[in-house]
Amino acid sequence: MDKMRIGNRDFDFKRKYIMGILNVTPDSFSDGGKFVGFDKAVEHGIKLFHHGADILDIGGESTRPENVPISSEEEMERIIKVIEKLKREIDIPISVDTYKHDVAEEAIKSGACFVNDVWGFKKDKNMAHIVKKYDVPCCLMHNRENRNYNDFIKDCLNDLKGSIQIAIDAGISRDKVMIDPGIGFAKDFDENIIVLKNLQSFCELGYPVILGTSRKRFLGKLLNIDKASDRTIGSVASSIIGIMKGCCMVRVHDVLEHKQAIKVYEAIK
Repeated sequence: MDKMRIGNRDFDFKRKYIMGILNVTPDSFSDGGKFVGFDKAVEHGIKLFHHGADILDIGGESTRPENVPISSEEEMERIIKVIEKLKREIDIPISVDTYKHDVAEEAIKSGACFVNDVWGFKKDKNMAHIVKKYDVPCCLMHNRENRNYNDFIKDCLNDLKGSIQIAIDAGISRDKVMIDPGIGFAKDFDENIIVLKNLQSFCELGYPVILGTSRKRFLGKLLNIDKASDRTIGSVASSIIGIMKGCCMVRVHDVLEHKQAIKVYEAIK
């Protein structure tokens, strides 16, 4: 699949794109609390736009492993006004990072035009219906409740195929589906490295692949860097390797640095 319409833009996956991360949360692993206020969140979203983000992914609940789940109402309280404001301020598509169907619906009504579900439609059985109802594209990420793998990569691929089938069964067009191998989710350090080594297998499923390694804990362990915001170089390196293996979009905190690295990659390619 080479192209996808997201909001008012056509994405041609012969080139590579950047999804900028805007966490409107007090407990995100990398920037918790930094952009939780309305004004700060909007200001940072505009900054990511000017740094070259092609799409902005806004989340109101931390998805780090030890996070405390919040209600849909609290999640919406954090993100809806931010989405509405940024929709008026920037001219790129806005994605909502949520696994809850009611949050996704309100976000779409407020201006979001893409749903990024870290549970791949498996946590909330109504999510696929909402994506179909509003005819928006989505990203289905690999995740699971346990790490009881028999054949690791094969199991990951089969898990993702299950998410894709949920989307298809709900009537969602194949050209509105992207996938994410889920770095850092239901995977230990070695398994994250194995996924990166085998990204071409995920690309071979036939759907555009989003890669999200930005500032993640496995990079901290690999580089012996505790502070998440100091993992930019490792993030850029892993993103570019992912792009070289066929990923069409990277989900990142450090948009400017990734924009420069991708420009170098595309010039050489």
